[in-house]
Amino acid sequence: MLTSEQVKQNQKRYGFNELEEGKRKSVVRIFLEQFKDFLVLILIISAIISGFLGEAESAAVIFIVITINAILGTVQTVKAEQSLNSLKELSAPEAKVMRDGILKKIPAREVTIGDEVVLEAGDCVPADGKLLECASLKVDESALTGESMAVEKSLGEVPEGAALGDQTNKVFSGSFVTYGRASYQVTGIGMNTEVGKIAGLLKNTSEKRTPLQINLDDFGKKLSILILIFCGILFGISVFRGDSPANAFLFAVALAVAAIPEALSSIVTIVLSFGTQKMAKEHAIIRKLQAVEGLGSVSVVCSDKTGTLTQNKMTVEDYYVDGKRISADNIQLTEKNQERLLVYSILCNDSTNTDGREIGDPTETALVNLGKKLGKDALKVRAEYERKSEIPFDSDRKLMSTLHNFDGVCTMVVKGAVDVLLDCVNYIRIGENVREITAEDKQAIETQNLEFSKGGLRVLAFAYREMTSQREITLEDENQLTFLGLISMMDPPREESKDAVIECIKAGIKPIMITGDHKVTAAAIARRIGILKEDSEACEGAVIEEMSDEELQEFVEGISVYARVSPEHKIRIVRAWQEKGNIVAMTGDGVNDAPALKQADIGVAMGITGTEVAKDAASMVLTDDNFATIIKAVENGRNVYKNIKNAIQFLLSGNFGGILTVLFASIAGLPVPFAPVHLLFINLLTDSLPAIALGMEPHTNAVMEEKPRPKNESILTKDFLFKIGTEGLCIGVITMLAFLIGLREGGSILGSTMAFGTLCTGRLVHGFNCKSDRPVIFTNRFFNNRYLTGAFLLGLFFITAVMLIPGLQSVFKVVSLDLGQLFTVYGLAFLNLPIIQILKKMRK
Repeated sequence: MLTSEQVKQNQKRYGFNELEEGKRKSVVRIFLEQFKDFLVLILIISAIISGFLGEAESAAVIFIVITINAILGTVQTVKAEQSLNSLKELSAPEAKVMRDGILKKIPAREVTIGDEVVLEAGDCVPADGKLLECASLKVDESALTGESMAVEKSLGEVPEGAALGDQTNKVFSGSFVTYGRASYQVTGIGMNTEVGKIAGLLKNTSEKRTPLQINLDDFGKKLSILILIFCGILFGISVFRGDSPANAFLFAVALAVAAIPEALSSIVTIVLSFGTQKMAKEHAIIRKLQAVEGLGSVSVVCSDKTGTLTQNKMTVEDYYVDGKRISADNIQLTEKNQERLLVYSILCNDSTNTDGREIGDPTETALVNLGKKLGKDALKVRAEYERKSEIPFDSDRKLMSTLHNFDGVCTMVVKGAVDVLLDCVNYIRIGENVREITAEDKQAIETQNLEFSKGGLRVLAFAYREMTSQREITLEDENQLTFLGLISMMDPPREESKDAVIECIKAGIKPIMITGDHKVTAAAIARRIGILKEDSEACEGAVIEEMSDEELQEFVEGISVYARVSPEHKIRIVRAWQEKGNIVAMTGDGVNDAPALKQADIGVAMGITGTEVAKDAASMVLTDDNFATIIKAVENGRNVYKNIKNAIQFLLSGNFGGILTVLFASIAGLPVPFAPVHLLFINLLTDSLPAIALGMEPHTNAVMEEKPRPKNESILTKDFLFKIGTEGLCIGVITMLAFLIGLREGGSILGSTMAFGTLCTGRLVHGFNCKSDRPVIFTNRFFNNRYLTGAFLLGLFFITAVMLIPGLQSVFKVVSLDLGQLFTVYGLAFLNLPIIQILKKMRK
């Protein structure tokens, strides 16, 4: 033990037992970073130039739109990483240490190298260290290793390089003592603990941008360059034809602003925000907005086992009594030996479950819970058959014995490992008969035990001995036992996991289990829920330890289950799939999952059983810890992406129609069809509202019949560009017709008014075309989006008001239309609907 002086020296040398903070960006920096987008920079330059040329309204509109977008982006990004803070909170707030020959309780941050820490059941381990004394110590390390069972600790040496879960002579910061007592010497504090290593991994793990983010950036640059080139050409043509450079430039800037969908980023953010609200109602909380779209691209789901695919709760699966296997659901307490086995399992047991609060070893708790389920309350059973004496469980003996009085007969109940207990058995109970056990009996018991073990089940054997008198029992009494039966337990799969895996595979998504648990247990669970088909698809983390990254990329294709893995293994597996062009989702709940959750394209944490570390590192948190919710979230993600793509199609095809009209007029030597104010009105009214409404199109489960889209697939596929081109051409043609009719009947201002009215109304109508790739005009889907219907009616009201109300005509540089001209505008605009619907029918 240390003295106070040694403690001061060590704290000065090693620092305090706490984790380092990472540097974080300020809110101002995050806000300014929203303006780095190439498309936004072009718009800022356009706004500045518009202001210098006297068009303050144009400049104001542009700045308002991009500022709103920047604020939305900042609000989402400001949910800064809190992983390291949560890791700090995971450490025990207090610790019991021996200093100066006295047991002291101190803050955990003051624990230092060399301290002797005392542990008891219920304590949180404050730092890493090696055991000095150990009395039946069991430690829950699931947050670090993912292993569902509490680990039995001992003083024996372990092989060099053993996996974390196999280092039975050490304890680790962040784990919990479930049973027994111990003392240990601290060997690692702060960042040098296993939790600290994970903190380091979190700091060095980069977050991934979603495919939509990458595609929109690429798309924005290409589109902006094309539009600037076109506007430059148009500027040259206008000057060549005699327009003043200032007017020509102003119109070119106005056209650029109208053609560049600057509201696109805002629309995407708004649609994603609505997507998060819908998903929250379905038990999926989105922490990072882009994860909504990213979910729709997922092609690989790497799932933790414990608490994610399983219930994270040991449960009795089977009895083996009277020479036969009985499932837990078929236990009959009218059968004497089945009742006797249940009662004995409750009595030879130190765990409790009071008002839903479970205390004790998970395997013992499982026995108590079964009793409760079958009407045998543990407190009542123990009160009826009071414990007179006991020999606690010992990891060397692997047995536990208790003495009780049954109807005047003193009976010692013994439970333990099957192989150890069989060596102490001389008799066996079958029905009401007790006889000497035979070699065949033992062989049958061992065969059943092997069958349980192969199924990933943990097995306890039970026996008893009737004593001649009531006295303190000793180790010598643990012989001449009568075998009663076996009880098998496991952390069972969630009921919905199997259906969720089937949905995964149907949607073209590969499910993979990655766990710190043993291979046999992991494979058994994976086989039950459909992840594992062949035994060759399962491996242990040690297998990939020596592999290069290139070798691992080839290896992962054939593996569905990884057992006994470390946090570093998880990150490598996720990266290997990412390098192969996949979008990877990683689910988990423990501290050990946090680095992989951050490395994955989409990190999914469990909300109920998950640690705060896992939640903070994740993009999405499941409030019901239900694996099936992930599949629902994928469906939502795919629908959101589809709706965003429809909104982009609406924006670009409408803009393309307007550009074609201007291009036609320039080439034909006609007057300019639109005033700058027309283009800004179109930009504000007929762009944003219908596009946002399209983003809220009702979802359909048909998207789950499609395969995940390729990681590098651009939004601008050939098919998508063809649709934009044909639909934009239709809009352009009807707008040009309206312009030519107005030009012939009343000159350039009337032509401009009719072109403006037709383009606005035609784009509003076009919103209904963009609802689906299939025709919807005669289906119940046509009016199923009340937001789109509202946007259409509102837009139609405003454009009609502009064309009819005298006070607005001077502002928007239009002339009043008579009834015939108004119907011409509406007729041409609505003609857009049947033409494009027929084209969709032909294309399908």
